[in-house]
Amino acid sequence: MPKQSSIIKIEGSIDDLTFYKTKNGYRVRKKSGISGDRIAKDPAFARTRENNREFGDMARAGKLFRRAIIDMMAGVQDDTIVPRLMRKFAAIKNLDATSVRGERTVALGLDTDEGKSLLRGFDFNKGAPLQSVLRKEVELDPETGAVTLTDLDPGTHLSRPEGATHVTFRSGFLNIGLDTEEADLSLSAGENVSLNEEAATITLVPDSVPEGDGVRVHLLLVEYYQALNGGIYPLNNGAHNALSILEVA
Repeated sequence: MPKQSSIIKIEGSIDDLTFYKTKNGYRVRKKSGISGDRIAKDPAFARTRENNREFGDMARAGKLFRRAIIDMMAGVQDDTIVPRLMRKFAAIKNLDATSVRGERTVALGLDTDEGKSLLRGFDFNKGAPLQSVLRKEVELDPETGAVTLTDLDPGTHLSRPEGATHVTFRSGFLNIGLDTEEADLSLSAGENVSLNEEAATITLVPDSVPEGDGVRVHLLLVEYYQALNGGIYPLNNGAHNALSILEVA
């Protein structure tokens, strides 16, 4: 994409050029010569209309999913979450083998074993994947959503970002219907642990089993904190925190 190199940076449109600002600087692009009405009606753009409908379903599903777990995502810093989740949902949508092209949905793709497998293990912070943050086997009870870390030794089993003194674990149990747009998230209490503590077993139990007939999703959140002058503060705006999908059923 061409960059604006002028001293005066422009935003807006001039003739057939559009000037705009991104986080990587100012950019310029040429306006499309194809009208929306032509795309909506011309048989030559049938494939485009099909792709647009499926893209719309993926965007809706992604927004619903992110909103359903916003209480867990709030502590995670990653600007790539939206596009990465969209790519994941695109692959899951392609597993819908019952709908015609243009009508395939993420919901039907996620109903398949392969679709659930694709979502399993997704990390919401690309810079802090769970496997690099937590070097310990996670035990999960899929019926209650309880997550257990047996004999967790913080010095051995956890990464230790500079300045971190404590870590908090929290589990989430989500029931989500992408077709009905209904979601219910149940969270465990946060378990705060000093990074200098001796090995101990940590058990995280969501306060209830979420209601609904949708897909069940189990998540684990690991958040780092720094103790300072009697208070405990989040570390680096969540850049080192991990949030991952443990299981999808």
